[in-house]
Amino acid sequence: MTLTIDNISGIRQTARQFMQYIGDSAVLAFYGDMGAGKTTFIKALCEEMGVEDVITSPTFAIVNEYTAAGRPVYHFDFYRIKNIREVYDMGYEDYFYSGNLCLIEWPELIDDLLPDDAMRIRIAEQPDGRRTVGF
Repeated sequence: MTLTIDNISGIRQTARQFMQYIGDSAVLAFYGDMGAGKTTFIKALCEEMGVEDVITSPTFAIVNEYTAAGRPVYHFDFYRIKNIREVYDMGYEDYFYSGNLCLIEWPELIDDLLPDDAMRIRIAEQPDGRRTVGF
């Protein structure tokens, strides 16, 4: 399935559509080039879920925690990890297998650690500037 984001003002509508396909998935892995819109889409997704916290990229913190409907939502960015040991040390299993929603940027750096049922999403910029969200 592929959804299209025509422009930045339509991103929340696309996030709303995307939510219909999440189902029981708890771990969502977002792939895409630098600048493709992963963080922006995750922000729109969190806003659609009712997150009222400030939603920012956890590039330096590695994980940010938000709250939606009284439950934690974890937002990861593994771009800056230097080795897989850092992910083990942070206790990734406690997050990934908690049953709470985990939104992951740069999952290709930890692919072997993702649960088998993780939903893999590719965000890509098209030549005309639109973005596609494929899953």
